[in-house]
Amino acid sequence: MVSTLCAMAQNMAHSGYRRLLVISGDAEWSLARAGQLSTALGTECLWVGPQPLVGTGCPPRQLRNLLGREFHHGVFDARSSVDAEALAAMSGTLTAGSWLILLVPPLSRWPLTPDTDSPRWSDTPAPIATPRFIHHLIRTLQSDSEVVFWSREEGLRCHEAPPRPRWQAAAGAPEAGQRAILEQLCHMPPGVAVLTAERGRGKSALAGMLLRRGPGPVLVSAPARVSTDVLARHGGEKFQFIAPDALLAALEAGSAPPADWLIIDEAAAIPGPLLARLARAFPRTLLTTTVQGYEGTGRGFLLKFCAALPGASYFTLTTPMRWCAGDPLERVISQMLLFNDLSGETQVADPVVIAPVSRQCWQEESREPAELYGLLSSAHYRTSPLDLRRMMDAPGQSFMVARGGGKMCAALWLVREGGLSAPLSQAVWAGYRRPRGNLVAQSLAAHGGSPLAATLHGLRVSRIAVIPSRQGQGTGQRLIAAARQAAGEQLDYLSVSFGYTPQLWRFWARCGFVLVRVGSRREASSGCYNAMALLPLSPRGQAMVEHEHRRLCEDWHWMQPWIDEVIPLPVAARTMLTEEDWQELAGFAFAHRPVEACTGALSRLLAYRSDGLAALRCRLVAQISDAQICRQFQLSGRKALLAHWRSEVATALAACLPDGAQSLKRQILQLQFLQ
Repeated sequence: MVSTLCAMAQNMAHSGYRRLLVISGDAEWSLARAGQLSTALGTECLWVGPQPLVGTGCPPRQLRNLLGREFHHGVFDARSSVDAEALAAMSGTLTAGSWLILLVPPLSRWPLTPDTDSPRWSDTPAPIATPRFIHHLIRTLQSDSEVVFWSREEGLRCHEAPPRPRWQAAAGAPEAGQRAILEQLCHMPPGVAVLTAERGRGKSALAGMLLRRGPGPVLVSAPARVSTDVLARHGGEKFQFIAPDALLAALEAGSAPPADWLIIDEAAAIPGPLLARLARAFPRTLLTTTVQGYEGTGRGFLLKFCAALPGASYFTLTTPMRWCAGDPLERVISQMLLFNDLSGETQVADPVVIAPVSRQCWQEESREPAELYGLLSSAHYRTSPLDLRRMMDAPGQSFMVARGGGKMCAALWLVREGGLSAPLSQAVWAGYRRPRGNLVAQSLAAHGGSPLAATLHGLRVSRIAVIPSRQGQGTGQRLIAAARQAAGEQLDYLSVSFGYTPQLWRFWARCGFVLVRVGSRREASSGCYNAMALLPLSPRGQAMVEHEHRRLCEDWHWMQPWIDEVIPLPVAARTMLTEEDWQELAGFAFAHRPVEACTGALSRLLAYRSDGLAALRCRLVAQISDAQICRQFQLSGRKALLAHWRSEVATALAACLPDGAQSLKRQILQLQFLQ
């Protein structure tokens, strides 16, 4: 068996292609076969998984740090879990002639095997089986004639590969596509250029060639320096790397090295606001990114981030450089993880009909699941293969689509949330618990005014996408209306969490949503303040929406100094402390409620008491930075400062409520035991 596979690898190297080998069987048997084959292949092997036997070992979650490096052969251990993001990234590191050896359980047992990685993306407390995704993988693998199977029961099962011509590896000189783009970049006027490609097309090499040819100084940045090996090799002595955050700090301090070009490799993996600031800081900037595979890549990068770059020049590379065209491994990975772009249809005929999508479609050989995933992926440039896994097998997911003339033109992804027990919801409100999942439901309790908010049942809009030709025609609003009608009064509310922009808020407001929360800091990934909005479905939901919106409006006067965004909220400033405020202040003083959630109540307490609370006044009234307050009060850091604030509020409560403060404290402390 091993000698046969080694001989096949020689033929693969001759013709410049790679293949997938699936070793299925009991854990020890499959591990032993992989080690035996890796040793026989005799080259540096990348081993991704918990028990590397040979070569370079790497846990799946750390594989991203190896992007940009190259390996000959690799073992991906999927016996206990399939980290789809890592599998995609690993396939791009393997050179021509490589085997990707995939270790899996016996195929008959695999769909029912709990995936130990599943709690990360399913929000379940324990690993779950993922039958839809695994059935999809098995069906894809078995339908590809160039995938090789090796099991104890059947031995080696493979088909002869079709004849391919001899392949000539790139010699270092630019190929035709690279040469044409390089010439345009070298004569480009000041501005931003965006270079996209699938993995293995030579974009990092092209960036290195630009670095070498540039007449002036060039800076290179990337999410991780280790991923710039290829770029550095082609750039030679002129390679000068600086991490994105360090470069921003240098720019703000006025100490950044001068440069004619800034090259940012794998740009989509850098938070958008940071990337935007770096891209505008130099005369010319080249952004390169992979359009398939792992977190922070994809077509959505072009649609979302690059759309905000006026006058940017766009280039793409299509010819593989590290393997031949029609590479079997690239093909099967794309089919397994639905990388192929099916979004070419732009004109959709009326009438448009909206209908739910059964999750059973994932187990059928139809185009619909791939279209659904592709459309929803295009709405968010940080899509990763983990989103595919979540869509297929995470509990509580549901979908609706709009079709016209048989073509999908819009899609809605919904997630069931809430329904926590009253004690658990109260513990979340106090900051004692943060169970997995329930993004909006938990935030309503943790940052809102009702300790029982998470007991209500909601349906969160995870993503909504409408193709460009149907945008502005009410299709998205119709999807939301259909979801609202389907839910009826079985649920209490629809919810959405989004990065606030006036355009986005106009859409959600037209759908009937009411704003209930605005974060106090801009999100690193979007550069926007996080906002949450609710659409009530039941009387309980209506009461909560009214309560939370009123609370936001009453607190907005105190929150506005911290938020440099114009948000159309009616200001209904309240200065009198209420029973709800006293409870919230007790939650801050005696439990773990955050400052941001209690800004209104804390500010009203400062207005009520003219003495004491000195450190808290520095923050909320004088708006002094935390670092300055720590120096002024000789505190060791943020943790000590927060404890000091809590102590100040506890002292104020005892003075304001001499008969009630201890009772409030006992009530709050009990919440940590009623879970």
